[in-house]
Amino acid sequence: MAIRDRLKGLIPQDVTVLRLVGDHLGSLASCDLKGRCAAGLDHDTGQWAERKRALTAESSSRWVGSITKATHDQWALARRGRLAHIQSLEAGIATITHRLSLPVGEKGTKRSPGGYRDAEEWFAKTRRLGVLQDRLAAARADWQAGRVRVVRGGKRLLRTRHNLDAAELTKAEWRERWEAARRFLAADGESGKRYGNETIRVTPEGEVSIKLPAPLAYLANAAHGRYVLTARVSFPHRGDQWRDRVSANRAVAYRICEDVQRGRWYLTASWTIPPVKTVPLQTVRAGGVIGVDTNADHLAAWRLDTHGNPLGEPRRFEFDLSGSASHRDAQVRHALTRLLHWAKQHGLAIAIEDLDFTADTTREKHGRRKRFRKLISGMPVARLRARLVAMTAELGITIVAVDPAYTSKWGAQHWQKPLTSKNRNATRHDAAAVAIGRRALGHPIRRRTTPPPAHQSDEQGHRTVQARPDAPGREEPRPRIPGPPTRSDGTGCGANAGNQDAQHRSERPAEYAQLALSL
Repeated sequence: MAIRDRLKGLIPQDVTVLRLVGDHLGSLASCDLKGRCAAGLDHDTGQWAERKRALTAESSSRWVGSITKATHDQWALARRGRLAHIQSLEAGIATITHRLSLPVGEKGTKRSPGGYRDAEEWFAKTRRLGVLQDRLAAARADWQAGRVRVVRGGKRLLRTRHNLDAAELTKAEWRERWEAARRFLAADGESGKRYGNETIRVTPEGEVSIKLPAPLAYLANAAHGRYVLTARVSFPHRGDQWRDRVSANRAVAYRICEDVQRGRWYLTASWTIPPVKTVPLQTVRAGGVIGVDTNADHLAAWRLDTHGNPLGEPRRFEFDLSGSASHRDAQVRHALTRLLHWAKQHGLAIAIEDLDFTADTTREKHGRRKRFRKLISGMPVARLRARLVAMTAELGITIVAVDPAYTSKWGAQHWQKPLTSKNRNATRHDAAAVAIGRRALGHPIRRRTTPPPAHQSDEQGHRTVQARPDAPGREEPRPRIPGPPTRSDGTGCGANAGNQDAQHRSERPAEYAQLALSL
């Protein structure tokens, strides 16, 4: 959980102290990161303790603890990024190798791509294969040696220095942003200490004070080498939860940063939410669910009852992923907020697809289908998943992750037309939401069509996938028939047939049809 508030009313002396402290600690963080990257895979607890002792004299033990922890997190993140890059290169090489082995112009299937379109594209891909193989060899060598490449302040901002005209920045403006990005003003919390943090302390009334490093202790304006800022914070969002924690001396981490473009300073408070207990699936299905279909620009949702029947009208929660990263994150958060308020109103769980497009956005997999690659790349899968888990845990709403296979296809095929009426135009995404909800409830997605009538009285009746709620054993396998229902089948021929309805069979199970005819 992280909340942020602006430091309003800072005097020039406060800004000067914050910049001096941030620059000093940022230089220590850069030295510590350099030493950690040089150690590589040979790093151990002894080297960690030695680094902490070397930096403690220039700051304090608590500041050094936050610096070394941030250093280890950066190194671990770079390692995970290198591994993901290796896996992406391996997937691209495998796809190109397979397509090069096929004749030019051969058609592909749903499960595997075909050959390349012409000889020119085939030749270009042979050269790209060599490039990817060289990159893979270099990435594997770095991975085995434990080498990582980390830029404090961000690689994108560093490269902007060579393109100031395109970024519409001057050297002074770029330097100001660079220095602000490399400052270090973050402190981890400690349970049991006063207000949950000894380094950056915030009282319940909003007073902010900082423990100055040893070389800057002469700037203190309070006792014990502390500097008290003139600004006050209140945290309008979830401020009550924050005050409960600091009043009980529970750990709260703080981070101070400067927004150079706006000329503002912000304070971010964060703490860890305890793990959420898993709820039994039968309990979740008791009152129905809300099926949610994730798309590039909106969330399509529909409420379903326990038997998988859509209730009410479909809902759509739109968001715009254009603009800056903070704007995109806010758009996703606002859409999820409206969805969760709807689910909280009805007391239902949320069923959503377990999507992962990390290996499906490369041009080697989808070839020239640029629009499709752009579509799946634009879906905020990882951001939405992280936000949804955190927000539902805070509100006490359960999430059911389902297999995304064929939900859009079967939803459009079996549910879009029946749900469309004169007053409602159900879309493909609305039908997919129904399919997702039915899969979470344990019901089959595909519907059986009504058989042709024998005569005008419609002897067979209407065949649908649902059974009445009072039907005994409606979700269980069909009972064993004691004798042969026909001359061609032996006794117990379908004893192990199982629940074919739940297995998404397109036709009626054989035992049921034979039993109906015999009766």
